[in-house]
Amino acid sequence: MSQLFSPRSIGPLTLKNRIAIAPMCQYSAIDGVAQPWHGQHLGRLALSGAGLVILEATGVEAAGRITPDDLGLWNDAQEAVLADLLKGLRTYSETPVGIQLGHAGRKASTSAPWKGGRALTAEEGGWRTFGPSALPFRDDWHTPTEMTEADMDRVVAAFEDAARRADRAGFDLVELHAAHGYLLSEFLSPLSNRRTDAYGGAAETRARFPLRVAQALRDAWPRTKALGVRFNGSDWVEGGVALNEVIGFGRTLHEMGYDYLHLTSGGNVARADIPGSELGYQVRFAEAVKKAVPEATVMAVGMIIDPRQAEDIVTSGQADIVAIARAALDDPNWGHHAAVALGHDEGLPPQYERAGKSHWPGYGR
Repeated sequence: MSQLFSPRSIGPLTLKNRIAIAPMCQYSAIDGVAQPWHGQHLGRLALSGAGLVILEATGVEAAGRITPDDLGLWNDAQEAVLADLLKGLRTYSETPVGIQLGHAGRKASTSAPWKGGRALTAEEGGWRTFGPSALPFRDDWHTPTEMTEADMDRVVAAFEDAARRADRAGFDLVELHAAHGYLLSEFLSPLSNRRTDAYGGAAETRARFPLRVAQALRDAWPRTKALGVRFNGSDWVEGGVALNEVIGFGRTLHEMGYDYLHLTSGGNVARADIPGSELGYQVRFAEAVKKAVPEATVMAVGMIIDPRQAEDIVTSGQADIVAIARAALDDPNWGHHAAVALGHDEGLPPQYERAGKSHWPGYGR
């Protein structure tokens, strides 16, 4: 058996293999409520052959959405539709499903990428944004309101409430979004956090609010379900987060009781020299955290597109789990095809078995 297709536990949750589908924003919700698009999107990923699927970044409050089209989980209507979606999915798939909870911070109130990806005006329905400091993401974006203690209290409570809603809706896992230049990532990075109070300055104080949110989420989310966190290994800009800070943050979260650490990068500044076309360009960060905190379960992501590449990452010990994103959109059967490439049964649903590779004339010759 290949390592990629061996079972792996994430806290109380056991995955059938080491493949996760990473969160990918769909920008297709209405008032934060999931739409039919989300049903087909999540449904086909739940049949992909992956061991875990994580639903896209979901705002814990209206001000925390990246765009007006983001999913939300702050009211009963949003919760009810997600619960129905999961209830239907459970009739045809046993794949565990998680949800990523986050807050966009200073990168909120923008249009979807295919609508321009720019800051919304008041006439377009733009809203007040918040951040650790009154620094805009770009010169032509909103200047965020520097968060007060009251603002922090509100956001912490929103994360707690969203976690309870996710539990009631039936999700198997929650992932805390502390990456990509959104609110918690903004606090962690010295590029976006210029505070001079107890929440800025040294790495330990920049991490104070993110860790407060993390602890509140840990307390609100059941220990019988898995809890993870996604955070940056680099800002790809001089003066950004340092690797020793990244490792320290990961170690603290592991000790706090987080079941996995998901390493990604970038997004804190508008311009950065990110080698995004390099295969596995972010694996180095997962490897560094895994080496420093070997008892933690670590997930790698970023241009992992080939099954043998994924197998090498887990067999070498660079990471315990690989997360697939764009490759899964391109090939919704990526997990099944990876199984064949690594010598396993394809594992298709019975309704699709007649289309499996072994049924094609000349297969294996």
